[in-house]
Amino acid sequence: MKISGVDIRPGNILEYEKGIWKVAKTQHTQPGKGGAFMQVEMKNLIDGRKTNVRFRSADTVERVRLDTKDFQFLYAEGEDLVFMDTENYDQISLPADLLGEAAAFLQDGMQVNLEMWEERPISVQLPEQVEATIVEADAVVKGQTASSSFKPAILDNGVRVMVPPHIGSGTRIIVDVYEKSYVKKAD
Repeated sequence: MKISGVDIRPGNILEYEKGIWKVAKTQHTQPGKGGAFMQVEMKNLIDGRKTNVRFRSADTVERVRLDTKDFQFLYAEGEDLVFMDTENYDQISLPADLLGEAAAFLQDGMQVNLEMWEERPISVQLPEQVEATIVEADAVVKGQTASSSFKPAILDNGVRVMVPPHIGSGTRIIVDVYEKSYVKKAD
């Protein structure tokens, strides 16, 4: 399926220059002169190479559809993560760097989707949003209570996110896994 260069999102799997690439980061840039473009950081899922590519809105790239299977995260073992197939209970071990920065959000028993290409697992998709607890948050600075101001906070998994001023330490929040951003306060 062809998609426009500006529709590329982190986590997408693309076929680019005869390789299968996973999008790690994207940054939409609109220079003062010229057209807007998407700066895309990608990692080759076969040999591990990384690259940065600029895609303009007129560029199209092939988004690869992979076979997905439901797995459950069991535990970390050194640099590897162990997952269990929810259908036949087979266990498979995958390197943690396959998940990239999203690995910090893995929780015991979490349901994930393993994406397979030619029967080989090449990508792990976590839920878009997870619940986490804030363990450390900066104090609110008087006068910075405008709705647009945010302050840094550290989650129980060590990830830093920006949160609204009214959110304090010990609060459970919903976090976007791939954008590493505050979504809302947990119920």
